[in-house]
Amino acid sequence: MRIAVLMGGTSAEREISIRTGAGVSRALLSLGHDVVLLDTGTGKLLEEKELHAALKQPGGSAIAPTTLPQAAANIGLEPFVRGMPRDIELVFVALHGGDGENGTLQALLDLAQVPYTGSGVLASALAMDKAMSKRIFVQEGIPTPEWVERWAPEDPSQPWIPELDDEEIERLGGFPVIVKPNDQGSTVGITVVSERAKLKSALLTARRYGRLALVERYIPGREVTVSVLDNLALPVVEIIPEVGFYDYEHKYTAGASRYEVPAKIPHETSERLLSLGLRACRALRCRGVARVDFRLHEDGTPYCLEVNTVPGMTEMSLVPKAAAAVGKSYEDLVRTIVESTPIRAPR
Repeated sequence: MRIAVLMGGTSAEREISIRTGAGVSRALLSLGHDVVLLDTGTGKLLEEKELHAALKQPGGSAIAPTTLPQAAANIGLEPFVRGMPRDIELVFVALHGGDGENGTLQALLDLAQVPYTGSGVLASALAMDKAMSKRIFVQEGIPTPEWVERWAPEDPSQPWIPELDDEEIERLGGFPVIVKPNDQGSTVGITVVSERAKLKSALLTARRYGRLALVERYIPGREVTVSVLDNLALPVVEIIPEVGFYDYEHKYTAGASRYEVPAKIPHETSERLLSLGLRACRALRCRGVARVDFRLHEDGTPYCLEVNTVPGMTEMSLVPKAAAAVGKSYEDLVRTIVESTPIRAPR
């Protein structure tokens, strides 16, 4: 099959997307597919001999530079979709965050009648919007930490003095609280706020990534995640940061975190997490592969944080670790994702 891997892009998760795209491309090549790799941030296209040479060094500059040309941010995804070679049979979406994960790319591919991996427009948009997905979790009886929303002015040059009153802080259980952008992944822009004096700074940090910031109840306990592959929940993974909390650095720095797969938790707790992971994905109408992140409270109560519809597929990512626990190699995982994608009639 001739498959285009879309990766890189212009979001804050660009570097991780490049790593995912490289890993997926190597797996597809080993499975015998004809692969085209496209960085939508730079417009760099690799195929045939150039692609094979570039992928010999994962994440190398030959695949895509991590420094984004200034004009690239204004290109958008539409030219790439309109210019998609007509012999492309499938797009493997490896774009994390931004227009690659919020439903924009999925809508363009639907209009172009190009099959693609992962969730469709609705699920992608809902999952990327943390506030909306949390509202659905509440409606569906899926526990999620309480939160407060703060909207910044549309014009980023206008002053914004965000505050929370004492009643709101009390409703969130007091300090510490979690401040995060509404529509980012990989813990980009997240701050653990231990006192009121640091709240404004954390909200302004979240503002850099979008107008809506969430202030969320802090759940003391453990970091766990459930990967869902083709409507099957994989074993629970526990993430154990060596220091602090599981931020961007701990996710993507070798040795900064440890992982237990399956997580060493009571059987009934594991079963509940698997059930909640499936329910969260079904509630948002996800398909293909997704990852559901939880905090497991000290009292054993799981709280759903978010659903990732384009989860990382790097050498350190959580979905491959969960798949390995049931005997699936990285190549097996990629094969399952490809084979679970509905393929439409030729354009």
